[in-house]
Amino acid sequence: MLLKRRDVLKAGGAGLLLGTAGFPAIVKALNRPPTLRVVGTHVTLQEPIRRRAEQDLGINIEFHPGGSAEVLLKAATDPGAFDLYEQWTNSIRVLWQANTIRPIDTRRLTYWKDINNLPKTGKISPAARVGQGDAPHRLLYAQPDGTLGHTPTDRISFLPYAHNVDSFGYRTDVIEEGIPYETESWGWLLDKQQRGRVAIINEPSIGLFDLALAAQSKGLMQFGDIGNMSRQEVDQLFEILIDYKRQGQFRGFWSSVPHSVDLMARNEVDISSMFSPAAFRLRGMGIPCAYAAPKEGYRAWYGVMCLSSAVNSERKELAYAFMNWWLSGWPGAFIARQGYYIANPQQARQYLNADEWNFWYEGKPAENSIPGTDGLEVAVPGEVRRGGSYQTRFERVSVWNTVMDTYEYSLTK
Repeated sequence: MLLKRRDVLKAGGAGLLLGTAGFPAIVKALNRPPTLRVVGTHVTLQEPIRRRAEQDLGINIEFHPGGSAEVLLKAATDPGAFDLYEQWTNSIRVLWQANTIRPIDTRRLTYWKDINNLPKTGKISPAARVGQGDAPHRLLYAQPDGTLGHTPTDRISFLPYAHNVDSFGYRTDVIEEGIPYETESWGWLLDKQQRGRVAIINEPSIGLFDLALAAQSKGLMQFGDIGNMSRQEVDQLFEILIDYKRQGQFRGFWSSVPHSVDLMARNEVDISSMFSPAAFRLRGMGIPCAYAAPKEGYRAWYGVMCLSSAVNSERKELAYAFMNWWLSGWPGAFIARQGYYIANPQQARQYLNADEWNFWYEGKPAENSIPGTDGLEVAVPGEVRRGGSYQTRFERVSVWNTVMDTYEYSLTK
């Protein structure tokens, strides 16, 4: 029996189960498969992910990756330019207030109940600290009055999916390797020994916190709430940073993961604020890059997948299918191999071998060579992931990527 596309779409965002195995597929139309447009960063908009999703879902998918600030501006000003938006929780306040995203119905999310407590409560375990700033649970639920908050409802502002804790990477052939949680420190970014060899991410809701943690670690200033700095604190911080800039502390600012990799691969910097895929990519290239576990705690981020307020009915169905696909197992295993975590780890576990699971999630020594997403070795037998297990790392969050009340003021700085 032939199925028409409208019949398949009526089956819901999860698609229609064809047979007893494999991911539910959306049947192609007679003339062409439908197209889903996804705007986001290079962090998740990777070609292997796009190809696998097209294969599993039977649709066309267009990825439009860009720098963090660039794609946020695009999504905040033109909801018609995308169907799904992927970035981090620091995007949510901007997009929600701009009315360019609409609530997602959790009843249409196949794996909603499997998502762990981190995005729902802000804590991976009872012993964990929540961290200051835009912790995911503070922005997750759409409230009856149209605001966002932590009180559970059936409507959410974003699908929680990929997430991680960030720090900085450094070349261990130049800088003596530190001890995780003991000697490694954000303050290293401002050490005079690294003058002219430091790079920072060019994103005000991310890089500003790396530098604030560095300044605080060096004893240059203290913050009442590092996740929501006052104007006076912003002024004081920038006085410190401008002085460092005049002294030539910073080699440059990067806007994408490939850019951060190039800066260190070309031997232009020895230490840089960094996302973990960059550190693992450098290791795969044979460059001895350690990804720090700072004693002050991490800057954390949570990936958000948002539904455009301008999406039409057909594309909305495709969007729900794509969101459900992201939590179906294979994507979570793929991003684990670049050091990221997924909201429902147990679903991804079936696509990781025991050694990979133990290395990436449990913090145990690798029994064999551990491959990255490109198949290159990122960890040798006996190596332990710096920072330890998933739980250990997320128990040490200092601040989340955040749009502060003084965000617009900080932009002028």
